[in-house]
Amino acid sequence: MSKFTHLHVHTQYSILDGAASIKGLVDKVKSSGMEAIAITDHGNMYGVLDFYNTCAKNGVKPILGCEVYITEKSRFSQSGKEDRSGRHLILLAKNHQGYKNLSKLVSKGFTEGFYYTPRIDFEILEEFSEGIIAASACLGGEIPQAIMRYNPVEKGRDYSHHIFNFDAVYPLVDKYLAIFKDDFYFELQNHGYPEQVMVNHALRQLSKEYGIKLIATNDVHYVNKEDYDAHTILICLNTGKDIDDTEGLHYTGNEFLKTPEEMAELFPDFLDALENTQEIVDKIEEYKLQRDVVLPKFPIPDEFTDEFSYLEHLSWEGARARWSEITPIIQERMDFELSVIKNMGFPGYFLITWDFIKEARRMGVRVGPGRGSAAGSAVAYCLEITNIDPIKYKLLFERFLNPERISMPDVDIDFDDFGREKVMNYVIEKYGKDKVSQIITFGSMAARSAIRDVARVLKLPLPEADRLAKLIPEGPKVKISDAIKKVPELLDAAENGSDLVRKTLKFAQTLEGSVRNTGVHACGVIIGPEDLTNFAPIGRAKDSNMPVTQYEGKLVESVGLLKMDFLGLRTLSIIDDALINIKLRHGIDLNIDIIPIDDAKTYELFSNGDTTAVFQFESAGMKKYLQELKPDRFEDIIAMNALYRPGPMQYIPNFINRKFGKEVIEYAYPVMEEYLDETYGITVYQEQVMLLSQAMAGFRRERLILCVKQWVRSSWM
Repeated sequence: MSKFTHLHVHTQYSILDGAASIKGLVDKVKSSGMEAIAITDHGNMYGVLDFYNTCAKNGVKPILGCEVYITEKSRFSQSGKEDRSGRHLILLAKNHQGYKNLSKLVSKGFTEGFYYTPRIDFEILEEFSEGIIAASACLGGEIPQAIMRYNPVEKGRDYSHHIFNFDAVYPLVDKYLAIFKDDFYFELQNHGYPEQVMVNHALRQLSKEYGIKLIATNDVHYVNKEDYDAHTILICLNTGKDIDDTEGLHYTGNEFLKTPEEMAELFPDFLDALENTQEIVDKIEEYKLQRDVVLPKFPIPDEFTDEFSYLEHLSWEGARARWSEITPIIQERMDFELSVIKNMGFPGYFLITWDFIKEARRMGVRVGPGRGSAAGSAVAYCLEITNIDPIKYKLLFERFLNPERISMPDVDIDFDDFGREKVMNYVIEKYGKDKVSQIITFGSMAARSAIRDVARVLKLPLPEADRLAKLIPEGPKVKISDAIKKVPELLDAAENGSDLVRKTLKFAQTLEGSVRNTGVHACGVIIGPEDLTNFAPIGRAKDSNMPVTQYEGKLVESVGLLKMDFLGLRTLSIIDDALINIKLRHGIDLNIDIIPIDDAKTYELFSNGDTTAVFQFESAGMKKYLQELKPDRFEDIIAMNALYRPGPMQYIPNFINRKFGKEVIEYAYPVMEEYLDETYGITVYQEQVMLLSQAMAGFRRERLILCVKQWVRSSWM
């Protein structure tokens, strides 16, 4: 038969409705000999970028789309039951302009039209229609609904020569044609409903009257036919029903990804509608979603020529305040960092970060001292983005910014959890609410939760469900299939358990990894140079009006958006409260940023293991090692924090023994002593590895950091 492409496909991002993984869909498309596939999730574009990337990697042409909800009234109307949803409409991006317009439509559905579902209306559909192909959708579409409203449906009836009442249909067709012209299609489906038989014949008649082409689709919700039961369970989870209460679910078993041959069997009288899907595929232009990050333009005072000149001024001003003398070492370090920042095009990033941290402090928000690789930047230290002297502690800038590996700087910024919102509001006010958002996260069914969810729907007794779930080893990436191979009791349950137990494990494996809900990234914030919908679709957080990107944090930078981390820490709020109490009770105005780090009583607390509620030093294991180490200098505390993690933890006893002379400190080469002396001859930090390799083998630090990161991963994991 002729080529065929699926143009109506719901993935797992049609949350608790679609059970099709993107990889599973793309794999089956390839194995079935199809060349392209569309994504049309309900009302959202959550999976579009993942889908695009997966298709590109596998040589499949991606068609980016959405099944939107369109309301007959205004998208702002929330007057009653009739406004709760909207009629379905398939929209497909024909080119990059179409993608941008689709992104805007879907975004406005959330930000302006959300009422039970994200709805759009004809006003914005017409405004943002350029580059978009539309199809009349399933029985939930506006045109099929109008056909059914005025034409009787009888099972088994021959509609080939039926005279239809199109009085209510003609105005709708005219409306869509006026918007989309040759890019509007009538959509046929056949899932076994008598309504579809009638609507398909009515659409054929309309097709002849208007010259509008037909396309055949399958309302795909899962990959393979045998996934039907698992999909039914997913719908039960969505509706709160169990397996004996499936009335009204209306799923026939036909909504899997059929091969072209299976589609031909389904539409023997509409083969032209199968072929027309390829006309749409041919209309779809190739375009890229990925682009370099575009930074917002930071406003600078008139006396400076550009962002770099202003950054340079602020940096040297800060350097003179931080250090009593600008030594040759400081001069060389600052010159080097500023040149790298300039050449990599990141002056604006530092200015943006400096600005909102400065404002946070002005508003009385407690700001953390800095952590991660950003602590290695002297420029960040001079701008008071961080409060750790990287030269004193021999921290390397190349771990933060590396000209050998172009990537965005990443400053992890901690605010007290009450003040974080103040900083967010400042950023929104400064850059504009259409240019700032948070980042979406997706909660998925992990192995244990998948078992418990499926067990509830199948009515497996709770004690048995709990027993099966607890047989899964703990860990974030543990899969049921792997656990069955490794845990004999679980293998026995899968092979010899009751029918209900075996079904639970089988269906749980199918649904494992399915997207279950959306959330908001704990700290990720996006700041764009223009309306964010020009880069990515925007949604909204549950029970909040705060916008969120519809792409996850690991993907959002790839479409050109700047991601920053604003983490709200209760620890900082506790510190702030303590400082306020100290001032109220003792009249002492203590500055936590400049307290001495050689206080004997503080080291006594650490040596006794009295570190409850001290972040990263409160576990029982850490307290035990602190009691053995008896730290009496800040470097001991830094080292213990670095060592107490999987991999380097094995060296803690050596570190303690060497501190007290119970173990000989040996250096394989004399040059090593200079870099390992403070850690008693043990290589603890990446910086030590880099400096040793530079001193002993002449490696350039910017090249070396890439090797060191790989070495650390392979050695400590």
